[in-house]
Amino acid sequence: MAEDDRTQLWLVRHGATEWSRDGRHTSTTDLDLLPQGREDAEVIARRLEGEHFDLVLSSPRLRARETARLAGFDSPEIDPDLVEWDYGPGEGLTSVQIGELVPGWRIWTHGAPDLDRDGMAPGESRQQVEERLGRVVARAKASGLPRILVFGHGHALRALAMLWIEQPVPLAASFPFVTGALGILGWEKDSPALVRWNS
Repeated sequence: MAEDDRTQLWLVRHGATEWSRDGRHTSTTDLDLLPQGREDAEVIARRLEGEHFDLVLSSPRLRARETARLAGFDSPEIDPDLVEWDYGPGEGLTSVQIGELVPGWRIWTHGAPDLDRDGMAPGESRQQVEERLGRVVARAKASGLPRILVFGHGHALRALAMLWIEQPVPLAASFPFVTGALGILGWEKDSPALVRWNS
């Protein structure tokens, strides 16, 4: 396959929500976008104007689907593997709050925090996240499609990017991905590459 024919995976993190603004971990809580989040999506729409995609995927969460719609993609294929990391009892808490209960906690090294919080079910381990996002990467690389666009979430898309470039997922700690941002995963010669980030 010619270098220019290999799949590029374009990533869009959803626009700002109340909890993303406040630094609260948001996975299963289905929040809508703030006015700023809608503006984020409109900026993405202008950035993607005139671009062609062979497949458009979205997380099933409202914030991702609404970002896709406002960016001009009304009917993305919903892929449950694109949901955000399930934080379990960490849902709705900030990193500082979790760190007070689990010293040294980071999602990248610990996975969902091990907390006894109102009988909440445990969240996902790093291995579980790698398995489900690995399916997205494998599907994209095997698709033969030149360009795939994905609407998703901060931690999940950062983990997906590390899997694309065949690096350990904890390295994603060094690659923050802001709300309303665009990233492009592609190739540098024969190596999978992070072509653009936080654009």
